[in-house]
Amino acid sequence: MLQFAWPWNFLFLPIPYVARRFGAPAPVREEGALEVPFVEDFMGGALADAPREHRPRWLMALAVGAWVLLVCAAARPEWLGEPTDLPASGRDLMLAVDLSGSMQTRDFVIEGQPVDRITVARRVGAEFIRRRVGDRTGLILFGAQAYLQAPLTLDRETTATLLEEAVIGLAGKETAIGDAIGLAVKRIRESPQDSRALILVTDGANTAGSVAPLTAARLAADEKIRIYPIGVGADEMTIRTFFGARKVNPSEDLDEPTLTAIAEMTGGRYFRAKDSARLEEIYRLLDELEPVAREVNVYRPKRALFHWPLGLALLLAVFLTLRRHWGGGWP
Repeated sequence: MLQFAWPWNFLFLPIPYVARRFGAPAPVREEGALEVPFVEDFMGGALADAPREHRPRWLMALAVGAWVLLVCAAARPEWLGEPTDLPASGRDLMLAVDLSGSMQTRDFVIEGQPVDRITVARRVGAEFIRRRVGDRTGLILFGAQAYLQAPLTLDRETTATLLEEAVIGLAGKETAIGDAIGLAVKRIRESPQDSRALILVTDGANTAGSVAPLTAARLAADEKIRIYPIGVGADEMTIRTFFGARKVNPSEDLDEPTLTAIAEMTGGRYFRAKDSARLEEIYRLLDELEPVAREVNVYRPKRALFHWPLGLALLLAVFLTLRRHWGGGWP
């Protein structure tokens, strides 16, 4: 459907007529005159074609058309597309990902190849973010300090890309779980109460920061923010030493009691991801969070069309100007 964003500009259409009809004529310069005693000899010649009514009127029509096109461009024509319902679940999801040194442990497997924890966390987390159509997602990266990498936004692609570009050591080698929760509380406390959620991905215990994890969790509970901690890391892996291969627990530093308490305190749930398949399953479970009902928003795409009448008006103006100077004047 065609519409004009500023239709009141059509009020300018009669301006040229009003100016010509009621405006004062331009002063005529007095010039010398040539008296021709035998003027009757010219009456049947060139002067016979001079009356205005015999002059071509198509030039005037072009001038009027140029003015109409210019006014149409000023009224800003737009083409409205079909109305589309915006999918919105109404959730504000903040993802906090651990970038401490232990996330380099290669105890996960993807396509038969051993990979480190951060690689799996980036890959599966980015896929999760891209699936959250209609949600606002944000990203916090934490190590010894916690940093807001992406504020809550509907631009899921940018948030996912920032997660994929995260590297170990970007925020320090230690783990500040409490600071990450505190920063998330600060960033999403203004969201609607039923839509606030934090997904916390870590593989260790709180070893840095100025806020204890349980203290930060109490703040989150007061703000009605649900926290879903995910403890990542295998519980068994084989390492080779000088004395041969032996099995170790690479996740012995994971503070599961604290993560479980954080989830219970805030009304969330603690998940344990011992391999990449389990981590993907956890994110699928998180996809099933019940959305918050919101008023449906309808979006109609708009495509600006003003450049077409504006371009035609300029072409006509150029043509008329050139004809006036080199082609014989106005009608």
